[in-house]
Amino acid sequence: MLYLNDHHIREAGIDWPVLTGVIKEVLRTEEEGDTVRPLKPYLRFQNPRNRIIAMPAYVGGDVKLAGIKWIASFPDNPTHGLPRAHNTVILNDTDTGQPVAIVHSGLLSGLRTAAVSGMMLQAYMEMQGWPDVALGIIGWGPIGQLHLRMCAALLGMKLKRVFLYDLKGVDVSAVPAELRPLTVVAQDWREVYRNSDVFATCTVSNERYINERPRPGMLLLGVSLRDYAPDSVAHIATVVVDDWEEVCRENTDIELLHTRFGLQKRDVITLADVVLQRKLLQTDRREPVFFNPMGLAVFDIGIAGYYWKRATALGIGTRLLV
Repeated sequence: MLYLNDHHIREAGIDWPVLTGVIKEVLRTEEEGDTVRPLKPYLRFQNPRNRIIAMPAYVGGDVKLAGIKWIASFPDNPTHGLPRAHNTVILNDTDTGQPVAIVHSGLLSGLRTAAVSGMMLQAYMEMQGWPDVALGIIGWGPIGQLHLRMCAALLGMKLKRVFLYDLKGVDVSAVPAELRPLTVVAQDWREVYRNSDVFATCTVSNERYINERPRPGMLLLGVSLRDYAPDSVAHIATVVVDDWEEVCRENTDIELLHTRFGLQKRDVITLADVVLQRKLLQTDRREPVFFNPMGLAVFDIGIAGYYWKRATALGIGTRLLV
């Protein structure tokens, strides 16, 4: 069994077009009916703010792996010098059930999250005719930083301006050197929101703070799922989810739109609709697009499988005796 951690993942390399391609292949495999992913349970105990989520899945097609993601989120950890989240993925051979890899890597989870956003970004750019883009990111933790790098890689010269904001401040040294001339560190979230074409919320906010309607044509990447006052987004006609049953729970923005404004499954489109059926091209590009990804285990298995195969080919990682 191969053991991989953050260091091994970095050694294997981060190629955003490849990673978004992995997500697209998993979507295609799911559309063909060759995946299994039970609704993920949330384990809570002692402090109700903490949770550990179990995310089992099987992905056939070219991936051909089963496994489970086991991710703990403890919001108070940073005050003790620990990461907020701890992520472990176990991969199993689909013919024998034998464990072939264990990946203990918060980076891996972040790469999956940003790669899913990348698929949505590419579909949005196609819808809008590949215009120049001002990017805004709220929350400058690991997920926010990965989103900046992903957007820069996929947008290239189309990225003209970057607006960043975090309640705790923004460490500009974490901004890639080539992007610093484009970057504005904002004084509050409104400055970011009002100046962005693509706007990503990557926070751990306990309270919804965005109380303004988005500008026409904006892409809202609702990565952290609990940032928007329902009134601010209830009018949006194009709402995209990765999976309705997964995302319409756990106090997400989608659940509030469902309970307070009657949003139903029939009213949204899925990431598969967007990527494989190109349904954004059938919508009015003057209207905002609101993307809400809860996070699907099939994507974690796909990304972990990619790194397992790449690490094996490159001789990266630690072999464990079983």
